[in-house]
Amino acid sequence: MPNRQLSTDELALANKLLDEVRSELNRLAGGDTDLLFAFRRKIAKELTYDERDKPGPRRALKARMRALQNNICPLCKGELPESYCVLDRFNAPDGYVEANVRLICEPCDRRVQKERRFK
Repeated sequence: MPNRQLSTDELALANKLLDEVRSELNRLAGGDTDLLFAFRRKIAKELTYDERDKPGPRRALKARMRALQNNICPLCKGELPESYCVLDRFNAPDGYVEANVRLICEPCDRRVQKERRFK
């Protein structure tokens, strides 16, 4: 399922919010470039966790999916490699939960991303 795209008006709201966040970060940092960098890193990391969850729960989900799938990629039916496997979400907003993901190999992930026209 393709991810929802923002309308022109929604994009304008998002850009306004981004400008406000940047302004507030600059204010809080008070000209300290190292502090500004640290604030930006913290905000970016936490927003990423809001979308993708923290690494520990994702690793645990990968291990569960590997076991549930008998270490087989559900797309190519090949054995999953030890590393570079991807939790592919069926519907991205539903998050990384067992009912919404499958563990696939990297080549299949690249193919799926291309088919979905992700950049």
